[in-house]
Amino acid sequence: MRSGRRVSRSRRDWAVDIGLFLFAACFGMVTSEQIAGLEELSPAWRAVDQVVGGLACAAVFLRRRWPVALAVVLLTAGVWAHFVTGPLLVALFTVAAYRPWRTTAWVAALAFAPLPWFLGELPGMEEQRAGSGVTYFALIAGSIGWGLFRHAQRELIASLRDRAERAEAEAALRAERAQRMVREDIAREMHDVLAHRLSLLSVHAGALEFHPSAPAEEVRRAAGVIREASHAALQDLREVIGVLRATTSAGESGEGRPQPTLGDVERLVEEARGAGTDVVYEPLDSAAEFSGTVGRTVYRIVQEGLTNARKHAPGAPVRVRVSGRAGDELRVEVRNTVPGPAVSGPGTRIPGAGQGLAGLAERARLAGGRLEYGRFGADFRIKAWLPWPARPS
Repeated sequence: MRSGRRVSRSRRDWAVDIGLFLFAACFGMVTSEQIAGLEELSPAWRAVDQVVGGLACAAVFLRRRWPVALAVVLLTAGVWAHFVTGPLLVALFTVAAYRPWRTTAWVAALAFAPLPWFLGELPGMEEQRAGSGVTYFALIAGSIGWGLFRHAQRELIASLRDRAERAEAEAALRAERAQRMVREDIAREMHDVLAHRLSLLSVHAGALEFHPSAPAEEVRRAAGVIREASHAALQDLREVIGVLRATTSAGESGEGRPQPTLGDVERLVEEARGAGTDVVYEPLDSAAEFSGTVGRTVYRIVQEGLTNARKHAPGAPVRVRVSGRAGDELRVEVRNTVPGPAVSGPGTRIPGAGQGLAGLAERARLAGGRLEYGRFGADFRIKAWLPWPARPS
């Protein structure tokens, strides 16, 4: 409801306005016999009072457009016209229910402005006239009070609706954030898996390119590795894309598919050795097998370390060490010698985006640990510390 603007009414609005119009008209007719002094008026003045009251009742239909102006006019006319009281109650209710608190306070002050004068004259006033005055101000207070109650109720409902909408928006935002995190996890998975497979392809293809006169057995073995690595890369890509589609359609992260564990690191090292990388592997002394996030994180750290060594330090020896004890932490270290210009010949370096190590640090953090990487003297080192809970007694 906005003052001074054209208001379009629904069927419910029309029903309410007609009901309030009938209330205002019936109020004037029903109470006309109980008003003191009304019978003392001349017939002409009573007719004027009734006409003004009828116009005031008709003005009830303007309450949605000009509620404050209507209330002020009716308060002024109500000083001498009894039949205006019903429409006045409706106008005061409308102001209190739909206008700001400050506006309602000003209109209420105007409505109760005659009250001090009435209280001053009350001791010498005849009983019927005093009763009519008290009833009038009580009706004014009741009308404004009911309007204020409706105002507070409307604000409460609007607040609850706004809170529900915000909660719904926040839930949608959380769902979108969760989906984005799943997508980022899948992207990291794709990077880790495919970078490893493709680096193997690049190493063997480079060997064939720079040693075309190699024995047939070595060429056959390199071609076999390339074929197997290509098939494995395609299979990994197919699985990751399938998980991505499932995530998009059903919001699932694909945890049901097989995931690498700490026990698969040995196979990873053998693949690297088969590609010509000199790898020294120091496995965990304990026979414990890690699955889930920690085991997968260890596997990805070693995988990324071996991949980076093939990319940036081809031919350099790599040392992989996994150590630790239950109740303390699991330590993973991948170290390789940083090559000089003679080690990295032209055309042998494998390109990379350099995002894998940042992804590893995020993986370690999500697993509850931490990861450091960088150059230490003549070596490049990746070292991670992951939680290893104590065995239950």
